[in-house]
Amino acid sequence: MPREDQGCGSIGGGREKASMHKRQKTSSLLNFKLEDFTSRLRRLYLLRGYPMPSESQRTAGMHLVNTFEERFDDLDGYSEEHARVKLLASSTSNSVVSLASFEGNVRRFTCTGTIFRHTPYEMTILTSASLVRCLGNEAKFVNKLKIKVCLPNGKLAVGKLWKYDCNYNIAVVKTKSFPEFHGVQFNSELFQTNLVAIGRCYESGQLMSSSGMLLHKNSILDCQELMVSTCKITKAGIGGPLIDSSGNFVGMNIYSEDETPFLPVSILLKCFKHFEISGRVVKPSLGLRVGSLGAKKLSICEEIHRSFPRTHGIYVEMVFDGSPAAFSGIKGGDLISTLDGVALSNAQEVLYIL
Repeated sequence: MPREDQGCGSIGGGREKASMHKRQKTSSLLNFKLEDFTSRLRRLYLLRGYPMPSESQRTAGMHLVNTFEERFDDLDGYSEEHARVKLLASSTSNSVVSLASFEGNVRRFTCTGTIFRHTPYEMTILTSASLVRCLGNEAKFVNKLKIKVCLPNGKLAVGKLWKYDCNYNIAVVKTKSFPEFHGVQFNSELFQTNLVAIGRCYESGQLMSSSGMLLHKNSILDCQELMVSTCKITKAGIGGPLIDSSGNFVGMNIYSEDETPFLPVSILLKCFKHFEISGRVVKPSLGLRVGSLGAKKLSICEEIHRSFPRTHGIYVEMVFDGSPAAFSGIKGGDLISTLDGVALSNAQEVLYIL
């Protein structure tokens, strides 16, 4: 009996030791995996400029949103509309890039850009000034950011910030020339209502597109020159091109949850001219606010057409006292049909000509 007890005790003790050893080994293996997982999260979030999620957020199954990599709605259907949009987007694809700004190894922002001009020596890319703005203070810009340009073929090139403007939220980046890519064709007279917005993701390099219509209304954002389309984009499409049904560049997209404002090419060309002449955009205060007549209430349209049955133009919403517009005799409620002999169809044309 004693020998059996000792034997049993000896065997039991051995099993217990083996069991404990196994648990310790499993525990150390789990710790290694957790450290590896944390390290992966740090690379995923911190280097891309996103905040590191807390442990409670990770265990709750929370996931990252608004990563600037979200695609537009898929156009994988077989409708004529989807086919038209995909063909238009692909025809412009060699002019569409994506850009990212870095502070050290940490990525700050990504957006889409358009090759605006192309010479044998360099390419000029138009994009959003959000690429270089300070987070939390949009009036300031970060100095000495590194900019990388993801080209249409997936290769990366070094970009250099040339000019930017806070009011219009535009930035101009230059990089070395690549002969296989080209600049866009412009259409500064926006009469077509069918439009296509294009974007490109930075990490995947995938091209995206979305179709919509021109809206004859003012944007909810505080910039009179902005126009609006129904093209739905994601944040990855910030700074991307808006093209018409002929594939011509008509504006630069700006993201908004409820609508997609865009800066028309007429204003962009004016900004480029200012950059080249004075190095900055000079925007004199005219002292008036204008809007498209078609965006006004029906009662206002009826009142205008009673006096001018066949007249179309731009409605003057407000004139500020002591402004150049007030001294010139313009009053609120006036309708401007032509300016310097140019027939007006939208409010942005007035601001461009003036």
